[in-house]
Amino acid sequence: MNMTWMKLAAATALLAGTAAAVPPAAKLNVVTTTPDLAALAREIGGDAIDVKVLAKPTEDPHFVDAKPSHIVTLNRADVLIEGGAELEMGWLPPLLESARNDRIAAGAPGRISASTGVKLMDIPTAFDRSKGDVHALGNPHYLLDPVNARLVAGQIAERFAQVAAPSAELFRANLRRFQATLDARLAAWQKELAPYRGAKLVTYHKDFNYFAARFGLEVVETLEPKPGIAPSAAHLTRVISTMRSANARIIIVQSFQNRRTAETVARQTGATVVGISQQPGALPNTASYFELMDSIVRTLATAFQERS
Repeated sequence: MNMTWMKLAAATALLAGTAAAVPPAAKLNVVTTTPDLAALAREIGGDAIDVKVLAKPTEDPHFVDAKPSHIVTLNRADVLIEGGAELEMGWLPPLLESARNDRIAAGAPGRISASTGVKLMDIPTAFDRSKGDVHALGNPHYLLDPVNARLVAGQIAERFAQVAAPSAELFRANLRRFQATLDARLAAWQKELAPYRGAKLVTYHKDFNYFAARFGLEVVETLEPKPGIAPSAAHLTRVISTMRSANARIIIVQSFQNRRTAETVARQTGATVVGISQQPGALPNTASYFELMDSIVRTLATAFQERS
């Protein structure tokens, strides 16, 4: 047993003596696996909830560092919102097993898998996990499509109303306000990116596919040959060739990805490396979902304009 899981086991034992002493909270205790889900939960829950996030905004959501404090957080949760589609498969199940919280067990009202009802992209026709961190259910990075965020927010509001019935009307009113704002902002985002429809992109990971599809952009290559697999020299040679033939001049990289590799490719293709995050809070002034999307759209529009 490695040191991390020894610490988790110790935290589990500690819960047996302390959990019963924790008084019930006045607000709904909501835990989300990622910051983007937390941002949506805050839009719907408002002052009626407290939100804690397991993954840092600068952390790869596939590979979150499991901590003993996560067990305590999950043990006290009334609601858990996970991305689903196997996004957290590598780290969340052991934490939930140790947390021993029936309120957020699979099938319980307090367990929300946000991918439910989302039309997932990139569902593999053949499955071989030895070829990378392939998601059998499809691409889990769906919240950068505002239409999917609208759907997920509705699911969150419905489940919050079920778990905390006295605040149900508040949740529904917040949902209506969020959706109205989202619809207006989506129109503005589409207008801002409209001049660049058909523009070609390269990403490090398959994390901007939904965004590209919604706004008429095209991801022609990824620097990873397969999800979670570091790029080889041979693969990067193919990427460079594709970029040249497709006239792709923008490479998107997140903070936890290898920017040096992206810059190497950019030097050989004349491309621009653009640092963008899919998580609120990873960059300044991106705490909310709307601020995050504003930042992504503005950053890409500026990059496209400078390349034109």
